[in-house]
Amino acid sequence: MHLDTEHPKPERAYREFTLDRPGNIIFVGHHLSTGTQVRCLIRTITLAGALLEVSPNLEMPSHFFLEILGIHDEIGATVVKREEELVTISFNMLINPEFLHHVLRLSFEN
Repeated sequence: MHLDTEHPKPERAYREFTLDRPGNIIFVGHHLSTGTQVRCLIRTITLAGALLEVSPNLEMPSHFFLEILGIHDEIGATVVKREEELVTISFNMLINPEFLHHVLRLSFEN
């Protein structure tokens, strides 16, 4: 196989849900301490990651915790791609399908 051969793009492995729910990006400090938090808008979510909308001036850390407002769990996340105010992240571990269902149901009820 040649290295310059273009590979087909993989199909999306996880179903994407529109969320449009506020969240917090929690910066990770020394010894995993948390302190600085900034608001974001969680546009979409899957079991494996999410698309966030942030201020285009915000300097994003590579690794952080994501908190979905109304839910008291923090999800470890890593930046995959950034295009101005849109940030694609992957979760450090797949989230539990029941947790995702709870998040979606909570958004539906509000």
